[in-house]
Amino acid sequence: MTLTEKVAHLKGLMEGLGIDEATKEGKVLKYIADILEDMALSVCDLEDETDTLNQYIEEIDEDLGSLEDDFYEDYDDCDCYDDDCDCDCDCCCDDDDIGEFYEVTCPSCGEPVYLDDSIDPSRVICPSCHAEFSDKTQD
Repeated sequence: MTLTEKVAHLKGLMEGLGIDEATKEGKVLKYIADILEDMALSVCDLEDETDTLNQYIEEIDEDLGSLEDDFYEDYDDCDCYDDDCDCDCDCCCDDDDIGEFYEVTCPSCGEPVYLDDSIDPSRVICPSCHAEFSDKTQD
């Protein structure tokens, strides 16, 4: 029996008992039954909306799974984190492509900063203290 059916049954019992709605007690009981009916209808609406939202979530989850399968398809056959990986996929990082790094010390905070050839040595920003300085050794 659903919640709305139970409230309807309660109202039927109240009518069967012949509760006089003209009395104070009768008015209170009728008012309580009306409130219960409104609450039961609200709960029923919420359950319907929840079911609809759950269906949407399942559809979105399936679509996302398909997108992930399509996106990561090229990477499934590759074990790029293995030192012996010799595949030609785009996800592998070729160590030959990495430039040489050199270390400088930030004059503001004394922390080491690692630079490569792509960074302008006249305008270096420390990642620790965010101070800007110039690397005089590369001028």
